[in-house]
Amino acid sequence: MLNIVIFGAPGSGKGTQSARIVEKYGLNHISTGDVLRAEIKNGTELGKTAKSYIDNGQLIPDALMIDILASVFDSFKDSKGVIFDGFPRTIAQAEALKTMLAERGQEVSIMLDLEVPEDELMTRLIKRGQESGRADDNEETIKKRLVVYHSQTAPLIDWYKNDGKYCHINGLGTMEGIFADICSAIDKL
Repeated sequence: MLNIVIFGAPGSGKGTQSARIVEKYGLNHISTGDVLRAEIKNGTELGKTAKSYIDNGQLIPDALMIDILASVFDSFKDSKGVIFDGFPRTIAQAEALKTMLAERGQEVSIMLDLEVPEDELMTRLIKRGQESGRADDNEETIKKRLVVYHSQTAPLIDWYKNDGKYCHINGLGTMEGIFADICSAIDKL
């Protein structure tokens, strides 16, 4: 199986490129936000537990998030692989994901890091906010999101480098050019 972790700051193009990877390689897409909303909507036990944390303004514990992801991962029978989008976000989550996959005889095949300079991220996100009306795509909120991203993610880049799974992708250029770089990295696996 091809198990891909896709990384990048808000506005780096993760969602766009994930959709293209899913289409080309026939992978399943696991977005933590989508998964949580579905579990809550479907009223599963995991969803009810997650909702209680969210309703109290708390972060969902890593162990619960891994249980939810494991449940979704296991539901993909005869899958060619999975792209993890929005997870892991911390070293503890990366270690838990590695353990969960190892228990299933799997591993992360590659971690794709879409790197885009901060000034370009600001331009993209402000434009996205103007086009989509997303309330969180304003300059002040974007700056906060980028600070959180850099503080949480910098250690993960080194963690995946040490694990031999890291792949830098230049997130500047055309969507087609960036996707070609991603395909080149995946095809080498």
